[in-house]
Amino acid sequence: MRALVTGATGFVGGNLARGLVCEGVEVRALVRDEGHHPALEGLRVERTRGDVEDPDSLRAAVRGCDVVFHVAALTALWDRDPSRHHQVNVVGTRNVLAAAEAAGVERVVHTSTWVVVGRPEEGLLAREDNQPTRSDLRGPYRLTKWLAEREVRTAVTRGQNVVIASPTVPIGPWDVKPTPTGRIVLDFIRGRMPVAIGVHLNLIDVEDVVQGHIAAWRRGSTGERYLLGNWNTTLPEVCSVLSGITGRRPPRLKAPVPLVLAAAYVDALLEGVILRRQPYIPLEAARLAQRRMAVDCTKAVSELGLPQSSIAGALEKSVRWFRDHDYT
Repeated sequence: MRALVTGATGFVGGNLARGLVCEGVEVRALVRDEGHHPALEGLRVERTRGDVEDPDSLRAAVRGCDVVFHVAALTALWDRDPSRHHQVNVVGTRNVLAAAEAAGVERVVHTSTWVVVGRPEEGLLAREDNQPTRSDLRGPYRLTKWLAEREVRTAVTRGQNVVIASPTVPIGPWDVKPTPTGRIVLDFIRGRMPVAIGVHLNLIDVEDVVQGHIAAWRRGSTGERYLLGNWNTTLPEVCSVLSGITGRRPPRLKAPVPLVLAAAYVDALLEGVILRRQPYIPLEAARLAQRRMAVDCTKAVSELGLPQSSIAGALEKSVRWFRDHDYT
């Protein structure tokens, strides 16, 4: 079997490439340049130059593949040019689907995100079929990831075999950039987290996310979305676990989300609009912090056999990886 992985130089994509190699799958990684890619360090994969915005390179990349894992996305919560999100996340998804269909690829697994799932009624857990409201999709990242799913559903109605994997918040090794969650771990290790915000999260071991993608390829139902998550928690609770792992005290101060949101609006005006540079507190990140939402991942567990590994173990692996790779 041969698989193309877009976004293979990122956190989920890089871990997915590793997981596929361990499964005996020949992996072709789409890379934009021939430079050093730490996420693929030590991996025997075929690297092919290309970009999801370039249909010609995609047609060459998918040739001879049995499955395409479309993980690539612009995940930044702020950009000087918001239209970049549309080009990468929406047009890029359309291009990948078209190339896979033309090449006769058996199945595409599209990586989405839990933030496009709508909030349920008070006291209920969010599930795959919760439809988002307009306010749920505020910000270029959330909106374009939702629009990318719409591209998938259009392709499915045409008869294309596509499954949607929607991770919550992965944690673990090979977070080379790092991701916002990885930065939380790093800030804690470095003692640079004076305040804990009351953010609601759902964490999952990135290696379980990998197994969820592989299971979605092998056992998922065409056109279905699967929430890949595990532990519904809050940032202060995560800090408590990290304290036990690292020996550092958790932050004593806790900042209410409305205060953070107000600061983000001021920061967005000053930094983003007036000075045209990245705000210290991206407004979309603050809005996401408002989402007091817990999710139900029963569907992925029952239909895909999604593992539910220890989150403390995942956090410990994350801490160890950052330390072993001189991030701290």
